[in-house]
Amino acid sequence: MSLYPQLNDLLELRHQAHTLGLASHHRVNSSFSGLYASVFRGTGLDFEEVREYREGDDIRNMEWNVTARTNTPHLKVFREERERSVVLCIDKGPHMSFGTRGTFKSVQAARAAALLGWAAARLNDRVGGMLFGDANSGMQYFRPTKDRRALWRLLHSLTTEGSQQQRPIDCLARALQRADKGTATGSLIFVIADMNREISALEQTLGRLCQHHTLVLIPVDDPADREIPKMGRVTFTSADGETLEVDTANPTARENYRRIWQQRRDSLTGLTQRLGIPLMPIATNEEIHQTLSRDLARHFGR
Repeated sequence: MSLYPQLNDLLELRHQAHTLGLASHHRVNSSFSGLYASVFRGTGLDFEEVREYREGDDIRNMEWNVTARTNTPHLKVFREERERSVVLCIDKGPHMSFGTRGTFKSVQAARAAALLGWAAARLNDRVGGMLFGDANSGMQYFRPTKDRRALWRLLHSLTTEGSQQQRPIDCLARALQRADKGTATGSLIFVIADMNREISALEQTLGRLCQHHTLVLIPVDDPADREIPKMGRVTFTSADGETLEVDTANPTARENYRRIWQQRRDSLTGLTQRLGIPLMPIATNEEIHQTLSRDLARHFGR
């Protein structure tokens, strides 16, 4: 397996990206249609009018002031803009150089970013992104453009070798803050990262980001994150140099390993549910196009 994707492979994904926008089973009253386009419902919109609520309307657009005043449910109606900013925030830290089945996390993250980026470009959106976690290059920001130059530069950077220094460089919070300040209000932000970490400290930052943008979290998982393979006694070294010996054949050790992962994932799931953030995990051993299509349908299909 290659640790980094080939640029040609990421460019070729533009031919698959259009199927992320296959017509959905519901009518969309705009120039957009399909699963990918429905991500934009309720964001990046121009207010048009207030009308009475109708069965099947999205309750997220309720106009509560008018509803309270008239004692009849009312809804805000928006007119969708033709273009908006899509920002792909991608983890390029050393922990992404991991994969036991299928491919590496770094490769799967790049493929997901390419598919979403090409799908957005096809819909004439401004596409840009941010890479974070690499000790050598630091945080890289690509301002969204409509001419695909930023997308090309982003994809090219994903194919270049990153730092393999194992020092702690957990800058997800800083990347989210940068995305909030450097992105036009109403943007769609995809965060593609290794999220096998303590996530509660990010709740305030994520909550603030959700106030101004639509946010989608895409954790990148490997089967060994949750279920450690039986390899006998193995010595692990953490990012700060601490070593720990684990008997991977020990049932108690294996259960503790699985339990810690599950606790972290439950914490992440609970946080995203509280904030109303779509959570779309991808795994190194899954076909990325099928995974994204399935999760877009689950979260945004009607």
